[in-house]
Amino acid sequence: MIYQDTKSISLDHLGIKNAAVRYNLTSDQLHTITIEKGQGVEASSGALAINTGEFTGRSPMDRFIVKDAVTKDEVWWGNINIPFDEDKFDKLYNKVVAYLSEKEIFVRDSYACADKNYKLNIRVVNEHPWANMFAHNMFLRPTAEELKDFSPEWTVINAPNFMADAKVDGTRQHNFAILNFSKKIVLIGGTGYTGEIKKGVFSALNFILPVFKNTLPMHCSANVGKDGDTAIFFGLSGTGKTTLSADPNRKLIGDDEHGWTNENTVFNFEGGCYAKVIDLSAEKEPDIFRAIKKGAILENVVMDDQRNVDFEDTSITQNTRVSYPIYHIDNIQEGSIGKKPKNIFFLTADAFGVLPPISKLTPGQAAYHFISGYTAKVAGTEAGVTEPVPSFSACFGAPFMPLHPTRYAEMLSKKMKEANVTVWLVNTGWTGGPYGVGSRMKLKYTRAMITAAMNGSLEAANKDNYHAHTVFDLAMPKTCPNVPSGVLSPRSTWNNDKGYYETAQKLADSFHENFKQFEEFANDEIMNGAPLK
Repeated sequence: MIYQDTKSISLDHLGIKNAAVRYNLTSDQLHTITIEKGQGVEASSGALAINTGEFTGRSPMDRFIVKDAVTKDEVWWGNINIPFDEDKFDKLYNKVVAYLSEKEIFVRDSYACADKNYKLNIRVVNEHPWANMFAHNMFLRPTAEELKDFSPEWTVINAPNFMADAKVDGTRQHNFAILNFSKKIVLIGGTGYTGEIKKGVFSALNFILPVFKNTLPMHCSANVGKDGDTAIFFGLSGTGKTTLSADPNRKLIGDDEHGWTNENTVFNFEGGCYAKVIDLSAEKEPDIFRAIKKGAILENVVMDDQRNVDFEDTSITQNTRVSYPIYHIDNIQEGSIGKKPKNIFFLTADAFGVLPPISKLTPGQAAYHFISGYTAKVAGTEAGVTEPVPSFSACFGAPFMPLHPTRYAEMLSKKMKEANVTVWLVNTGWTGGPYGVGSRMKLKYTRAMITAAMNGSLEAANKDNYHAHTVFDLAMPKTCPNVPSGVLSPRSTWNNDKGYYETAQKLADSFHENFKQFEEFANDEIMNGAPLK
């Protein structure tokens, strides 16, 4: 293999000695090296297929933040943001860089934040070529001219084959992802799951932007219409955030992480998309399906003898994924920045089947549901889950939010009011009964409702003629273009009023129980946005 390094660099300053550094190799080069090393194969689509090993998803209990002068009074410490001692970090860091010394190392200079006023230069140091290709896909790519004088502000060191000794190193087990805000380092070891690289950087930004830049970071996707109106989609994994933002009639700003500035613009953090591919098809999600080609990386998928992917096969994991650079999507917003946010959609996959398919939220309800971050787990997604289970993740991204959720909620409420944004709660989950009884909401209906909300026809069709949900007090439209009116009322789809209201109250009780941890920080407006008791 002939390497075409843009320039030679040394990693001595990081403590990585005598490494054979492969710097900013092209996607094609990394694709080929991965196959030559026997670490991946080329799928029939041309995409690189790899297996991330023991871990096929993030390990939230093994994510730590170094507790120091920068973080001790700002971070919301607890089971999400777990503190790590400074001295233990230094010792573990020295072990990792010693392990990487004298090895072949893949290094990439890139940056996050499409708005140059918020740009964060990142150097990613990888043990494996395919992880470096992932960094190429997911972060923004500097031009050759920008690379000449590139100076990294943050460094990601990724060593999947280094195993920590928990008793000595202070970790919970052999894998770890640690953020050090003073030294501006993300240290990852013991796991090959590439999402730890992406989420390490974005967790850092979720601290940096609100604390130092007065800018709201959001775990969301975003797109922009022909009139320049920006729509924002919040939602946890499996709720349709990536699918619904990839709209053929609107330009995609970004897939997963954005900032909302004081200038009322929305910018993408990243340079690519990282989408679930479970049950993927060309019919259901054509944009994502077409993006799986040379330059994309498939993770933990199962293929036949002809290397055709079986997207329904979850024998390795439910969390099968693809990463690809954003330019694999045809309809993208140049510059990855949008203006004039007009609509916000909170997506939830309600497996209880009681939330309406779309409802309009008051400012108080918007803050309450943002802090709650509700979706539901269904049977089979995790060991021991045999029926729907409520799942709450504050701000629709608690594992990546170092600050207290109310900090982000207050910023969102302020920006919503200043921009006169309309907020909608959209249930992409079940209708006609809970999981196992009812059916999943048809994607074509969800798309039609979101389109009607964005183009104003939903408001025009209903004017003030919404009706309130009996338990959640949500404003439900009675009609929507291209959607049968019977679909809009979840109760009417059940044909079992008693069962419906009992289930709805049970879910409302779960909301109340979850929100107890936030009540002392929430004002009256937010508390009035709760389900009725």
